[in-house]
Amino acid sequence: MDEAVVQEKPTTEGTAKIVYILYLTGLAFGVTWLIGVVMAYINKDDAPEWLKSHYQFQIRTFWIGTLYIFIGIILSFVLIGILVLFFFVIWLVVRCVKGIKYLDQKEAPPNPTGWML
Repeated sequence: MDEAVVQEKPTTEGTAKIVYILYLTGLAFGVTWLIGVVMAYINKDDAPEWLKSHYQFQIRTFWIGTLYIFIGIILSFVLIGILVLFFFVIWLVVRCVKGIKYLDQKEAPPNPTGWML
């Protein structure tokens, strides 16, 4: 008997989780931060809507985080930059952990365009 084989388009939620992990490992190995954002840009167009919001969240995390790093480095000359960089590390870890949590629940992050958490 011939049965119609329906192939579903594979989701890239595994790739989204890898991006979060690359961001976290980027704290120790900076280059993984760049690899993560490239992966997010590549996969965002082919994803279902709830997953697109994760990629949007990840892309914004990269750009906002880059701004925090830049400001932290500039202000390090007057020592307040060290606090900015410390805030960045905490901010990134919390953002990635929350993103992974929503990804595991197959839900979109509540505010993918927000600056904070």
